[in-house]
Amino acid sequence: MPDKANDKPVAEMSFEEAMGALEQVVSSLERGEVPLEASIALYERGAALKAHCASKLKEAEDKVEMIRAKDGQAIGTTPAEGM
Repeated sequence: MPDKANDKPVAEMSFEEAMGALEQVVSSLERGEVPLEASIALYERGAALKAHCASKLKEAEDKVEMIRAKDGQAIGTTPAEGM
């Protein structure tokens, strides 16, 4: 049965959808049961999914930093020395 998540354009996926699709790609490639040409296409899709997930995470981090800045909290991911 075809998986609808694999038909959806990567740019339209939520973070969770993209992670699930990426896990499927990795699983398929690890099993080694995919022909070479399909493996190349899967790898390309996996790379696009990984980039999409990284972008979604960055967006989320930026939003959290903006919220923290509005609340007067320090911004950034590096802890202050001496803490």
